[in-house]
Amino acid sequence: MNRLSKEYIYKIVTAQQWAVAQEQGEFVGAPIDLEDGYIHFSNAAQVKETVSRHFAGQLDLLIVTVDPEKLGDSLKWEPSRGGDLFPHLYANLSMDHVEAVDDLPIGKNGEHLFPSGL
Repeated sequence: MNRLSKEYIYKIVTAQQWAVAQEQGEFVGAPIDLEDGYIHFSNAAQVKETVSRHFAGQLDLLIVTVDPEKLGDSLKWEPSRGGDLFPHLYANLSMDHVEAVDDLPIGKNGEHLFPSGL
């Protein structure tokens, strides 16, 4: 998949959270999502900062790629960090809406290594 040819949104999850989602057939959210009442996403320009702020040094992460057009009216773009608009999903994420799931390993420099195209 060419992540540059389309505007995708991204969710960072642990492998354990994603395993549960696959068993259930949908992702209901990480603890912060459940607390806030929506699933937090980032766009391509935001996802690296999201990872560095909230997941620095964390192992066993995955990056879930989602086509926002498939989410309909449940997806809202709302102000967050620095006034930027972030995608928030006010519904569970169906596996049917997932375009790709990639590992998010940590490189030798201690920073996460993103899939090509991000």
